Amino acid sequence: MNDNASVKQEMTPEVRRGVVRWLRREVIGVLFVAATLFIPAGRWNWVWGWALVGIYAVWVSANALILIPRSPELLAERAQRKKGIKDWDAVLMSIVGVVTLCKHIVAGLDVRYGWTVGIPLWLQIVTLAIAALGYALGTWAMAVNAFFSMMVRIQDDRGHTVVTDGPYQFVRHPGYVGVIAFELATPVMLGSLWALIAGVLGALLVVVRTALEDRTLQKELEGYTEYVQQTRYRLLPGVW
Repeated sequence: MNDNASVKQEMTPEVRRGVVRWLRREVIGVLFVAATLFIPAGRWNWVWGWALVGIYAVWVSANALILIPRSPELLAERAQRKKGIKDWDAVLMSIVGVVTLCKHIVAGLDVRYGWTVGIPLWLQIVTLAIAALGYALGTWAMAVNAFFSMMVRIQDDRGHTVVTDGPYQFVRHPGYVGVIAFELATPVMLGSLWALIAGVLGALLVVVRTALEDRTLQKELEGYTEYVQQTRYRLLPGVW
């Protein structure tokens, strides 16, 4: 999380293979999101389902365009599990994955059976914008933080240091701010208050992960305690 983390990196053959793995996984992920939405919904002409798939697709494309030339090692890092991953994070992220799957399936079933009624169009448009901005914030965080791994680990093999620029000037975990906004906005955008239960649970799990990761960084990453003194809040300035 320092200024040096944003320096362009060389694309070695090993890193190139990692980038290809990342891109393949992300494309499959977008298709999987579509399947978990439209199969439960029982139809393909669901505008808001396509809006969510579109957000994922645009996010993957933006990350590729920005990060492949700027920080390919980060994408290679995010494409595979490496030594040093915290056991609690592996368990927590598995739960998050199940909750996300449930959110999509419940939203699709809600559309099929009409469980939720009365969500105004303007609110769906607003939450669409919030979801898109949430992922845009995540991309910004990754663009300036070359150590924004999928899993919590101290990346000594990559010269892990503290980043203080970009959105990290304002809160210590800006990427998670974007994820929380996305989790809370997408169920409403999809028109499902029942899926919002999973969205709230997903957001709470991200808050738990933030606390555990921040504690880990304070204990194990050199320079992070000084950063904590400089940037006091984890997610929300003035609150926490």
